[in-house]
Amino acid sequence: MGIIQTSQIKSPWILHFCNSSCNGCDIEVLASLTPLYDVERFGIVNMGNPKHADVMVVTGPVNYRTARVLKNLYDQMADPKMVIAVGACAATGGVFHNCYNILGGVDKVLPVDVYVPGCAARPEAIIDGVVLALQKLSKAVGVAK
Repeated sequence: MGIIQTSQIKSPWILHFCNSSCNGCDIEVLASLTPLYDVERFGIVNMGNPKHADVMVVTGPVNYRTARVLKNLYDQMADPKMVIAVGACAATGGVFHNCYNILGGVDKVLPVDVYVPGCAARPEAIIDGVVLALQKLSKAVGVAK
């Protein structure tokens, strides 16, 4: 067990990507950073660079335009990496699933590790989803908790 693998679990860096949603889930993801929930006290940091991120948090349904960008960001992330689909739109396309330009959920483009249900997903559920992703990540890198 190396220091890099341990730091991935103890202080995960998250890349947040909004696909084309109503921004309800985006607001809830950002609400988890506020002092009320304060996920940074657990070492979780919102990162803007995919090359530094361990976990990708995706909100909104995937459309034809953002699918290529989403795949590009995912490919830039170092292995092992986790993907969290936040909200009904990211899971299935949600209320936008019949739109002509919507492919569907994130799993149409990327392998999703954790689904966080809700429309909009609550910050508590998002934090639980990140914890579940970290448990899966710890198994992937071989770090015992």
